[in-house]
Amino acid sequence: ALTAKNGQPILLRQIAEVTFAAAIKRGDAGFEGKPAVILGIQKQPTADTIALTRALEEALAGMKASLPPGMEAPKVTFRQASFIEASITTLQGKLIGASVFVAVILFFFLGTLRPTVIALTAIPVSIFITALVFRYFGLSINTMTLGGLAIAIGGLVDDAVVGVENVLRRLKEDRARDPAERHGPVELVARATMEVRSAILYATVIIVLVFIPLFALPGLEGKLFVPLGIAFIVSTLASLIVSVTVTPVLSSLLLPRMKSLDHGDTRMLAWLKRRYGSGLSAVLARPRAALVAAGAAVLVAGVAVPFFPTTFLPPFNEGTLLVGLRLNPGVTLAESSALARQAEVLVKAVPEVTHVGRRSGRAELDEHAEGVHVSELDVGLKPTAELTRSMDEIKGDIRARLVNLPTALEIGQPISHRIDHMLSGVRSQIAIKIFGEDLDALRGQADVLRAKLAAIPGIADLQIEKQVLAPQIKVRIDYAAAAQYGVPAPQVLTTLQSLVEGEKVAQIVEGGRRFALVVRLPETARSIEGLGRILIETPTGRIPLSKIATIEDGDGPNQISRDDGKRRIVLSANAQGRALSDVVADIRAAVAGMKLPEGTFVTLGGQFQAQEEASRLVGLLSLVSLTLMFVVLYSRYKSAVLSALIMVNIPLALVGAVLGLWLSGQPLSVAALVGFITLAGISVRNGILKVSHYINLMRQEGEAFDPKMILRGSLERLAPVLMTALVTSFALAPLLFEAEQPGT
Repeated sequence: ALTAKNGQPILLRQIAEVTFAAAIKRGDAGFEGKPAVILGIQKQPTADTIALTRALEEALAGMKASLPPGMEAPKVTFRQASFIEASITTLQGKLIGASVFVAVILFFFLGTLRPTVIALTAIPVSIFITALVFRYFGLSINTMTLGGLAIAIGGLVDDAVVGVENVLRRLKEDRARDPAERHGPVELVARATMEVRSAILYATVIIVLVFIPLFALPGLEGKLFVPLGIAFIVSTLASLIVSVTVTPVLSSLLLPRMKSLDHGDTRMLAWLKRRYGSGLSAVLARPRAALVAAGAAVLVAGVAVPFFPTTFLPPFNEGTLLVGLRLNPGVTLAESSALARQAEVLVKAVPEVTHVGRRSGRAELDEHAEGVHVSELDVGLKPTAELTRSMDEIKGDIRARLVNLPTALEIGQPISHRIDHMLSGVRSQIAIKIFGEDLDALRGQADVLRAKLAAIPGIADLQIEKQVLAPQIKVRIDYAAAAQYGVPAPQVLTTLQSLVEGEKVAQIVEGGRRFALVVRLPETARSIEGLGRILIETPTGRIPLSKIATIEDGDGPNQISRDDGKRRIVLSANAQGRALSDVVADIRAAVAGMKLPEGTFVTLGGQFQAQEEASRLVGLLSLVSLTLMFVVLYSRYKSAVLSALIMVNIPLALVGAVLGLWLSGQPLSVAALVGFITLAGISVRNGILKVSHYINLMRQEGEAFDPKMILRGSLERLAPVLMTALVTSFALAPLLFEAEQPGT
């Protein structure tokens, strides 16, 4: 009973219809052509994705026995942990492959097993030390940290290689002396280690310095590459410790009694020295020609860089696709779901597709809440080894099958979509935002721009944000009439909102089940006439809403979007079959040619913007790194000329990097910039090894600074320089194989 009148109770059923009913359906879903409930689970920021996924799978497995008849066991449509596991497994395999490459190269140059084993010891010991440091500081081992180790693995043996090679060379020189003039093995190993210790130390410091720009990267790019930089720096410093502690001890134990000390260089190394010696002699005889050629190469490489296609990250394969379908707002859930089912059937017919899950609409509390006019398809693909077409060809096939559906289409990958959304607020590589105050003018300008952009080669999934006029019932409060009746306008709006949307007023508990008690208007009262009859409380009694408000049919925007307080509408697109930077350049040209009304302006955002900002920041901070490198080198050599001479290696090394990008057809990305940073450190390391040896020859052996000394020093440092360069290069070679695999 609600109350009583004339002694008679007034029951709720007398003034309202009381029934059990489902909540308003805001979405629909299906899997493999059957109705389904699809749950999207988000982890807490500090949770371990793989551990949480396995716990969820155990919970799902435990549900199977309690499922009612006719309900199938839960199936997974998208599993982010699979991508992470594939990444870790792939990188672990690449690390092993890189170690094999390193071992082969070292054995090829050193010629015997013992020095090869000593140098290789640096890899597991350095990785073990890195793991201990990560554990101590609570850092996680993830895809990016493993990537840092993969980049560093060749460099982990560099310090040890330099030390072992110098010890081996000094032992061979000592063995060639008269027995009475030979030194003790421990003394000889110590002296040989001390000869290169300074060069090793400063070279490692330089390599650490070149990675400083990574730690200043903001936003998403910082989150991605800072862990990589930490892993690289920690493992590199660990290898330095190994090279001055473990390596000399093993050298003193294993190398002095080697029989091969009676022999000179290996045949291959002797051949390389002869070839290099003759070439270097020719260059020293005509230095100007060599300098002109090097300068021309640097100039050509520098001029070529701005013409490279650019992107934020290299494309990667997640093993799944995400297809977005967007209808005009105002369609019913039944219509949207029917179209999604039709799309599901068409996508399932693609030969490479294994399963398709669909969902229409997203709940209001979802982090990406959407109306029922938006549907998504989670598309599972066969393993990469079984695919006969590229990912671009598969996407093209799906587009061709769905092109006739009356919907805006968007095809991408789940993680890539999240990256795009974080960068620009839309789930596409490119976001063109038009700002202005007049919504009708914004829609008109968006239509004009869309027509221009549609003609650009390589643009795909071009669509306008669905800001359209939707049918509405408008209630306009007559403030004078409301004041006459003593009714505050907010009270009227609150009452109306509660009745139309429904208000949870209580919770009913039956055993272990809970039901929300919701009060709302029946469908028959949601017309203009019905709303006009709603009674509003006033100080003098109840009055119908029509007394203080005008109620009429109309239309209005389904949504009003703002950025920084300004109204805007968004056009989104992806690049397909063409470099993202080239597509963006054409878009900029099209936007520049538009005549916009006063107060209207256009901005572009997305992956390319993050790449441009990251490149600009890395470039500026690289100047800081170069300055610090020069300061470190000057503190070592006390000579600006020698410091500059060593740093000249950097632009020469970048010639090879630019050539490599051109030959491989790779775009210039933030990942490529990380490669440039690594290369700069390696090139300076090689310069330090040579210049330090030149100085040692002059100080300790009385050599004069002339072409003869340069030739001798360069030949004596040829082996360590070649070994460090080759092991670093070939250690990365496994990463180039099967680059299309998920997780690579």
